[in-house]
Amino acid sequence: MESFDYKIVEEAAKQLYIRALCDLPPDVREAIKKAAARETQPTAKEIFKAMLAAIDIADEKKTLICQDTGLPLYMLKIGSRFHWDGAEIKDRIHEGAKRATLEFPFRSSATDFLTRVNSQTSVGRGLPVLYVDFLKDADYLEMLMIPKGSGSENMSTLKMFIPADGINALKKFVLDSVIAAGANPCPPGIIGVGMGGTADLVMRLAKEAIARPVGQRNPDPEIAKMEQDLEDAINATGSGPMGLGGDVSTLAVHIETAHTHITQNPVAVNTQCWPARRARARIYPDGRVEYGY
Repeated sequence: MESFDYKIVEEAAKQLYIRALCDLPPDVREAIKKAAARETQPTAKEIFKAMLAAIDIADEKKTLICQDTGLPLYMLKIGSRFHWDGAEIKDRIHEGAKRATLEFPFRSSATDFLTRVNSQTSVGRGLPVLYVDFLKDADYLEMLMIPKGSGSENMSTLKMFIPADGINALKKFVLDSVIAAGANPCPPGIIGVGMGGTADLVMRLAKEAIARPVGQRNPDPEIAKMEQDLEDAINATGSGPMGLGGDVSTLAVHIETAHTHITQNPVAVNTQCWPARRARARIYPDGRVEYGY
C-alpha cells in the first residue's frame, strides 16, 4: 500500500475555499464582460461596471469578491489506480475548510439549524457537503470546491412531474422558478437544472450543472437546444442584472440529466449568483497539487 500524507488534502481543501472566494474563474470573467458589452439599459450597464470593479478590487487586494462566503461544497473524483482512504479524505477536507475560515479569515455562515448558533468555522454536522464520484484508470484525487451563498441557494426549487405532463411543463417550471426568484440570487448567474433521477439525485444534478464552465453545452444536442431555448427565454424576461431591468438576466443555463422511473419526471433548479465561484485541485500520489478552476 502506497504511503501518502493526507495533510496535503487538508491544505488543498483550505486553499480551494480561499481561492474560490477571491479568484473568479476566467470563463465567468469573460461572460460578465460580454454581458456588459451587449447590455443596452443604462442602469444595467452601471451594475455591470460595479461587478467588474468588484472583481478588480478582489484581484488587487487578494480579498473576497462577495461578503457571503457561503456553505462549503466539495465535489470529489477519486482515481481507481491508487489506494485513497475515503474516511481520511473526508476528515481532512473538514479540517481544511475550518482552517480556511479561521486563518484567512472570513465570515462563517454555518449555524445549527435549530439553535442558530454559529460555530464560526464554516463546518459542523453535515458540513462540508461532499459529492463523491470515481475515475476509472486514474491515480489522482480531484477536488472541485464551490462556496454556495444563501441568496442563490434559497431560491432552489424541485418538483416531481409525471411523464404525461410533457417536457414543456418541465421547461415552464424552470422559467417560472427563475422569474419567482427575481433579484434574490444576484443575477445574472448560472441557472443549473437537473432533470430525471430521484428527488435527491435531481437536485444534485442541478448543483453539478452550475459547476460547468459558463456556456459549456450539454453533449446531447437535444439537451443543448433546451439549454439555449431556456437561456433565451430567461433573458427575454427583461429582469436584468440584480433584477433591476436589462437585456441580460442569466449568463447561461446548464442542464444535467439522468434516467428516471417510468412514472415520474423530476426537475430541479439551483441558481448560482453572478460571481459563479469555483476552484479545483488535482492531487497526485507523489504529493503534487495542480490548482485550476
